[in-house]
Amino acid sequence: MASILAVDDSEAIRTMMKVVLESEGHTVFVKADGREALDFAKTHTVDLVITDLNMPVMGGMSLVSNLRRLDSYKAKPILVITTETADYKKQKAKGVGATGWIAKPVDKERLLMAVRKTVG
Repeated sequence: MASILAVDDSEAIRTMMKVVLESEGHTVFVKADGREALDFAKTHTVDLVITDLNMPVMGGMSLVSNLRRLDSYKAKPILVITTETADYKKQKAKGVGATGWIAKPVDKERLLMAVRKTVG
């Protein structure tokens, strides 16, 4: 099973991702913003990052961009989970290194499908 870093400023979303993904056997680390996640990533490597786009302190775009500068995250899959639907936002996220996109609201099955598709 995969180790996953889940980043979202909503406690409810973090809790949902942790419960759902751990029920499938994954190890999940949760962080409330991009700064916390980046600090964690500097000393820990995971198989997958799932990050919200709009967060205080450091948003998802900056997080993805900064993760891609770390040797251990250059090729790791990073999924963006957000309420944003504009194509230009998706293109910008891909441009900074996001692997994929999950639209909110997200349910258990869509989350699991995205993770299975990304890390098997």
